[in-house]
Amino acid sequence: MEKKENYTYIVKCSDGTLYTGWTTSLEHRIAVHNNGKGAKYTRSRRPVELVYYESFDTKRKAMQREAAIKRMKRGEKERLMRGFVDTGTHRSA
Repeated sequence: MEKKENYTYIVKCSDGTLYTGWTTSLEHRIAVHNNGKGAKYTRSRRPVELVYYESFDTKRKAMQREAAIKRMKRGEKERLMRGFVDTGTHRSA
């Protein structure tokens, strides 16, 4: 059985707000958000832009990280995003 990658991600919405989620396919999930079929939060805030992601070997770890990021203040999320943009790398757990 092929092992799926799991991702926790942050998108920046057109109104400047941030949305955090998890998925097994970043490309597909961003397309779903931008087609208005994603989370209720992002539907009226399109388009969204992927600004950060981390990869995990299990869904559970990705969901735990999603919850942790959602608890962060905006400044903490922006620091994560800056590190991601500046280095072009992501954290893999």
